[in-house]
Amino acid sequence: MRDLRSELLSGRMAEVALAHVREGRAAVEPRPASTVILVRDASAGPEVYLLRRQQSMAFAAGMTVFPGGRVDATDSSIADSWEGPPPEWFGERLGCSAETAAAYVAAAVRETFEESGVLLAGESTETVVSDTTGADWEADRVALEDRSLGFAEFLHRRGLVLRADLLAPWAHWITPEFEPRRYDTRFFVAALPAGQVTRDVTSESDQVAWMRPADAVAAVDAGEMLMLPPTYLCCRDLTPYADVAAVLDSATDRRITPVQPTVRIENDQAFLETTES
Repeated sequence: MRDLRSELLSGRMAEVALAHVREGRAAVEPRPASTVILVRDASAGPEVYLLRRQQSMAFAAGMTVFPGGRVDATDSSIADSWEGPPPEWFGERLGCSAETAAAYVAAAVRETFEESGVLLAGESTETVVSDTTGADWEADRVALEDRSLGFAEFLHRRGLVLRADLLAPWAHWITPEFEPRRYDTRFFVAALPAGQVTRDVTSESDQVAWMRPADAVAAVDAGEMLMLPPTYLCCRDLTPYADVAAVLDSATDRRITPVQPTVRIENDQAFLETTES
């Protein structure tokens, strides 16, 4: 069964969508990006980690999102610091080449560390970094964020390997064609490693929180929180699960198909339509 969600656009998004259709503007090529749905167990069920983007951001300003961002040029050079399912396996799941898949996975781990302080890496396939709150870790996080330090160099210097086995593909979303900034984004799900804590560190957000997916969905429905369709529908998809183990188990055979919302113009109003199976 396919689910059609139609949402009336307003403000800047409506203006951009209307101009794109009326003026016949060409769509820009989407840039590769990765997003990670961090989950943890809580007394009332699993929670997800969410950040509200600064109003000054050029893309998705004021929206509540998961940690994530663009794939960087250095993300494809971590082959010798990799543990877990090989890039070929991720390529089959994500519908892309092994090299491209490796870059998506590396970007997912790097961006999660940059935006939450959580690092999905360890000294071996059996270990995970237990604490990243020290000043030396923060210095490396800032250096990664401002691109003065490459991700491969960071892993090598600390004797770490990327724990690809801690990530599971979850979804694939492509920004609508009317947006001037577009992303071809792979979503992953990962459990918060034992001992690690999230930190409000990134300059791109003004608020962070752990929330039950159902509470996040309810807040959006009530107009108390703003989310783009990918974040909203991923939260909605997570609402049935009783714990993190069930989420990760579901991800093993989850069907990953690309979803790209479209715009419909009716009576000088723009509607964003999303069809998801």
